[in-house]
Amino acid sequence: MKQPLVSGSATAEPDTKGAQRPVRRLVTVGGVVQGVGFRPFVHALATELGLSGQVANGSAGARIEIEGGPEAVAAFCHRLTTDVPPLADIASVAASELPPTGGTGFAIVPSLTGHGRTLVPPDAATCDTCLTELADPADRRHRHPFITCTDCGPRFTITTALPYDRATTTMAAFPMCPECAAEYTDPSDRRFHAQPIACWACGPRLRLTGSVRREDGAALAEARRMLTAGAILAVKGLGGYHLVCDATSSRAVGELRRRKARGDKPFAVMIPDADTAARLGHLGPAERRVLTGRSRPIVLLRRRSPTPLAPQVCPGSPDIGVMLPYTPLHRLLFGLPDDPPGPGVLVVTSGNLSGEPLVTDDREATLRLDGLADAWLWHDRPIVVACDDSVVRVRADGSPLPIRRSRGFAPARIRLPVAVRPVLAVGGDLKNAVCLAEGDAAWLSAHIGDMDSLSAQGAFERAESHLRTLTRIEPVRVAADRHPGYRSARWARRDGRPLTLVQHHHAHIASAMAEHGLDEPVLGVAFDGTGYGDDGAVWGGEVLLADYARYRRLAHLAYVPLPGGDAAVRNPYRMALAHLRAASLAWSPDLPCTAACPPDERRLLEVQLARGIACVPTSSVGRLFDAVSSLVGICHRAGYEAQAAMELEAAAATADGVRNGYPFALEDPAPLLAAIVADLRTGTPVPLIAARFHLAVAGAVRTACRKAHRSTGVRAVVLTGGVFANALLDGMCTAGLAEDGFTVLGHTMVPPGDGGLALGQAVVAARDAET
Repeated sequence: MKQPLVSGSATAEPDTKGAQRPVRRLVTVGGVVQGVGFRPFVHALATELGLSGQVANGSAGARIEIEGGPEAVAAFCHRLTTDVPPLADIASVAASELPPTGGTGFAIVPSLTGHGRTLVPPDAATCDTCLTELADPADRRHRHPFITCTDCGPRFTITTALPYDRATTTMAAFPMCPECAAEYTDPSDRRFHAQPIACWACGPRLRLTGSVRREDGAALAEARRMLTAGAILAVKGLGGYHLVCDATSSRAVGELRRRKARGDKPFAVMIPDADTAARLGHLGPAERRVLTGRSRPIVLLRRRSPTPLAPQVCPGSPDIGVMLPYTPLHRLLFGLPDDPPGPGVLVVTSGNLSGEPLVTDDREATLRLDGLADAWLWHDRPIVVACDDSVVRVRADGSPLPIRRSRGFAPARIRLPVAVRPVLAVGGDLKNAVCLAEGDAAWLSAHIGDMDSLSAQGAFERAESHLRTLTRIEPVRVAADRHPGYRSARWARRDGRPLTLVQHHHAHIASAMAEHGLDEPVLGVAFDGTGYGDDGAVWGGEVLLADYARYRRLAHLAYVPLPGGDAAVRNPYRMALAHLRAASLAWSPDLPCTAACPPDERRLLEVQLARGIACVPTSSVGRLFDAVSSLVGICHRAGYEAQAAMELEAAAATADGVRNGYPFALEDPAPLLAAIVADLRTGTPVPLIAARFHLAVAGAVRTACRKAHRSTGVRAVVLTGGVFANALLDGMCTAGLAEDGFTVLGHTMVPPGDGGLALGQAVVAARDAET
């Protein structure tokens, strides 16, 4: 945690007998200080130091009046930032003098109202203390599926307004029983002012509905029995519904894939403990830290073989996404030690049809998940805003690489290196997330998803409104992508406030700069699938000299036609044939991509490419990965985004000891493609070709950056764009550039793909407003 700004000071004068007189300070603490046990912490700290005064929640944070000896008051103010509760994030501490009143004792007083800003923490996984109580037959919350305290549980997804109190959460509808009320009002209790506090007597009720009906403990017991028997359940989590089944049952997983229209896109699994994760994938110390942390994201691990998982869980993927239970309800689905055995690994996937937003409303769940689920395990605590599971990969150096930033991370504050006027950035149309920024801070919404349906656009508007409520930011400017067809940009144009349109790859680079606190020019390597270019082409293989105010294109992958737009994305063989033609290489029948293209389509494609019909030029490295994947026979038809590239990476990851890549410069990929074709014809194993291709791309990045440095003098390189979610390529580029003397910066707080786009848009728009 960065040290907050501390302002104000206190002085003490000796009284006539030489003793120092008491001092009284007004201390205002900004940041995440509500819903995290901060007031009980302040009370305990003041009591320990023998100080008097009071603390209250306010709209600007925590307001503290503290009185006592000057040394004790100074120690109190220092420890406010060093000894804080686990979920707190202190942004500022401001102090001013008050006249001493001579009071005794320290009190926690009711929340204050007014103007200002405080912050709501992300939802946090169930803490170890609550888990111990959950499994203790002597505890009154034994098996209670909503056990929580000030250190854990829902926050972001239940908060309706500020200040954060029970009345401004969805727990307002559940009056506390006498025992919970006593804990809630006892400053020495760890549930003091824990707004989601509940128990069997007063908390939300758990229900199982569908083919059978059960309540509370009986609902959980029946749900475990149904999962063991191969059923698919819709389970209500913190931020939405999941579809859950036994991950070791081929029949259950196959049926879930069919019902959900999932294609071959991998499923994530939930496991009861880290040891089980280590049996499914390679779990190093860094992966273990992320897996077991408070955020409990899905962590991508390199798969082990064999595993007990059904083959339909993640076909063709080099990774398995695993997560630990993060709510008591999830923990109870695996059962406690005295329960009948149930599934040891569960598929836990978003409760929706593929391409639709996450379901949060109970009535909507019965409608939209009808035909997908056999039964519904749900509760009556409403969810304010959808919050899907976060996904994180761990780099070779142990640093986290966010793939999807959502539950457990949103809406945590991101400190900015530049001050910005209030701005709303609406992101892109894939993996959408919105961003609000003001001053030196920005807040990203949870993952919203793709914007190609009315329900997704409705989720976008709800997320934007909820984030505005929590941050109390009223933007004076809106930022959006330059793509004329993006639905997010259309929404921004209708908004009516001053609008800044930000080039796609400039925004990617700016997002990485912002999270690293940079405010100086960088060399930005932005590789992705699609981004609207200044010349109307589809960019995606860019090397830019950029700061927040401007950018200059230094190099890019040579243009090739994108035949049929989305048809080429769905059918990588079309990209392979387009690249072969651009390299003057024949569409020989012995090449896998040629054989994959139906003859009639191949003839039409020849005419299309020759005449330039529906062939926008593209410099996309993402499409080059697609092309090579099909060229070597790995993936000809993509059922989900980046499938061809992921399967190419999976093949490359199995090749050991490869040191040399193919010849490749961004300006001319023809020698690369010719070398791949030659290796195919000599029977070179496909994993070896895939590994050489990855090395070739990394080599081209090094060459382009060395050339860019000679012309600019800049040695800081940012790696960004969805292609850098590829751990193999990211590691190769990072190591090679570091060897060349560059400072290499990748994403560690926001995704390199379009999920991080809005952060970059916000800082670029703020700088644009100054010019």
